[in-house]
Amino acid sequence: MKQLVRVVLILQIFFLQAQNFENSWTGYFSYVSIKSISQGNDKIYAAAENAIFTYDLSTEEITTISTINGLSGNPISTAYYSENYGLYIIGYENGLIEIVIDGDDNILKVVDIIDKPTIPPNNKIINHFNEYNGMLYISTGFGISVYSLESLEFGDSYYIGDLGSQINITQTTVFGDLIYASTSNNGIRSALVADDNIIDYQQWTTVIGGGYKGIQSLESEIYTVNNSNTILKWDPDLGFSPIDSFISPVVGFGVTSGVLTITTESSIHAFSEGYSLISELISLFEYDYLLQTGYAFNNSFYLGTTDLGMLIVPFDTNQALQVLPDGPLFNQPFAIEASPGKLWVAFGDVDLTFNPFPLTRKGISNYRNESWTNIKYDSLTDLLGVDDVNDLVFIKSNPNNSNETYMSSYQKGLLKIENQDPTILYNETNSPLIIPGQNEALGIRIYGSDFDRQDNFWFVQSRIDKGLIKLTPEGQFQTIDISNIINAEEELALTKLAVSREGYIFFGAVQSGLVGYNPTNNELNKIGEEIGNGNLPSTDIKALAFDNQNRLWIGTRKGLRVLYSVGSFFESGANIDAQPIIILEDGVPQELLFLQSITDIEVDGSNNKWVSTATSGVFYLSSNGQETLLRLTADNSPLPSDNVLDISIDDSDGTVYFATKDGLVAYNGTSTAPGEDLEGVYAYPNPVRPTYFGNVTIDGLTAKANVKITDITGNLVFETTSEGGSVQWDTTAFGKYRVASGVYLVLITSDDNLLTKVAKIMIIR
Repeated sequence: MKQLVRVVLILQIFFLQAQNFENSWTGYFSYVSIKSISQGNDKIYAAAENAIFTYDLSTEEITTISTINGLSGNPISTAYYSENYGLYIIGYENGLIEIVIDGDDNILKVVDIIDKPTIPPNNKIINHFNEYNGMLYISTGFGISVYSLESLEFGDSYYIGDLGSQINITQTTVFGDLIYASTSNNGIRSALVADDNIIDYQQWTTVIGGGYKGIQSLESEIYTVNNSNTILKWDPDLGFSPIDSFISPVVGFGVTSGVLTITTESSIHAFSEGYSLISELISLFEYDYLLQTGYAFNNSFYLGTTDLGMLIVPFDTNQALQVLPDGPLFNQPFAIEASPGKLWVAFGDVDLTFNPFPLTRKGISNYRNESWTNIKYDSLTDLLGVDDVNDLVFIKSNPNNSNETYMSSYQKGLLKIENQDPTILYNETNSPLIIPGQNEALGIRIYGSDFDRQDNFWFVQSRIDKGLIKLTPEGQFQTIDISNIINAEEELALTKLAVSREGYIFFGAVQSGLVGYNPTNNELNKIGEEIGNGNLPSTDIKALAFDNQNRLWIGTRKGLRVLYSVGSFFESGANIDAQPIIILEDGVPQELLFLQSITDIEVDGSNNKWVSTATSGVFYLSSNGQETLLRLTADNSPLPSDNVLDISIDDSDGTVYFATKDGLVAYNGTSTAPGEDLEGVYAYPNPVRPTYFGNVTIDGLTAKANVKITDITGNLVFETTSEGGSVQWDTTAFGKYRVASGVYLVLITSDDNLLTKVAKIMIIR
């Protein structure tokens, strides 16, 4: 055990520093879909899709563990708690194994399987863990791997298919001198567990042919379940013989504390030795559930459902306790929208060609006052009195009234939400929105939207001539014919939309490029890929954002461009080429984000740019794009995936939300929107203690405020002009050296010199 302690201590130091992000990040994962349940240390451990939670049996306290704490964020396939070693082991579909150590904030990543080049990626899935004599027998898609729970090291891997081939092992169990392995299509095989030559496939014997979901030993008996959901029992004379069968598919098969638990999609059953029924649960009065896993412990069933979290039901009762950490409906957010103190999440989906099929019906989620309100799909349609509200793919809140929010359905029209209540679905029955050619498969495909400074709401509908639409604050619609600038009915899709300071409307058309509309004279123009006619890297525009200098940042499927003068967009003969940002990389000029598939661009209070991509995570760029301030990926941050679909910023506190294909997380940013006065100015952290080495943020500023910092004798050590509502000071004297301990004065003057404010910062070195 000394060796174990030494190894763990080394890992603690590394992983504590490398992977705990709780101070600067927050996770918003969904825990409704439970993949695996186990027990130990007076807790129930529940593994959801890509995060876990524990339920303390004594205090009923729920604790979550996610990418914020160091998990990978990949899809979980199975998990197991070792009470002998105080380890919670998580297996993933991609072959990764992670180990959570009792009493530690650190997570050990075991990458031996995922990094093994001789195993095809689709064979690396972790199916099951079986602990025996300090060794963990890992059932995988390629065979059996052995892992020492004492030394935390891998041993051998057994390839037990014919001629040593890789086969899918669903479970293992040890009975007497033999280890048995059930396979999905190659029967049940056995070998002497202590055989020094067990690695040799020829030492394995096929006990019975066929396909099997699992195998378990119960006291003096062995049971297995085949792919037809038939239970078979081992007889020394007859071999495996059927004794029971289930109509509903078996999804869980395990033994704990002398109890065999069989879970189907609709029921759970507990048996003692002799296949004697202890208790079973066929249905629950208050819950309509579908099961993925189940567990029996201490005279209670623990049900792992697809969309209700975990249900605890005492034996021989029909009363359930739902255990579900607060979170959104699903872990597949497609669109998000933040406003002061709240966040909307939609789960619709379209592919790269803007095809919404198969249609997505998942409801919506709202985060407010540090808690989630979820409206499931059925409840949403009931509230609106409609048959369908699918594929909600874009969200926009009124910047002057955050209680007014619109969601775009890429099939059914425009959804209006007031406060937290969906109130109306604008469609062909109550608005000028039409179904093109009465083609129900096309539907009413609404996507990008934005508000102008008069609170008019602008949005686009694909596949119709009058595809640019304005909704006034009074509820009146105006449709604009765009067929003289693009072939609107044949255009694959109209995408993102943004309104300039002057009120110009810009939107993307997948095959045509960037389209602009001037409402004052009804003039339309467009630019495309050719130099002299737009210089876009691709006409497939995925992101549009105006920055604080009224420059239009354009994200496409093949890179980034900036339109520096939108005022000239409608001038005849003007050069309206968008420009790439050229940076120096090792002294060589390079195009920023060259050929990157950009999914969103957001501008923060400091005029810096957050840019998300489909394959490379997130880039945080300086206001002019010349400096990459942060590069966030799944490897160096809590992002659960490098495919980041959407970004939204709460300008009131600088929080930056990221919607990825595998979950929602937030970065505690510092750039806020400018205020109207200087009454709310404050600096943090304050005081700055010796252990702190980050920046000090001065928040609550007006736009373009002058900020000077001096020591107590009046010596100037820092000066800048705010872009938004905050600035940062690195506690140096103009970057030359760290300032000494003492009190420093922050002297703030508004842009018009009418407002002033003085704050103090204490530095302790």
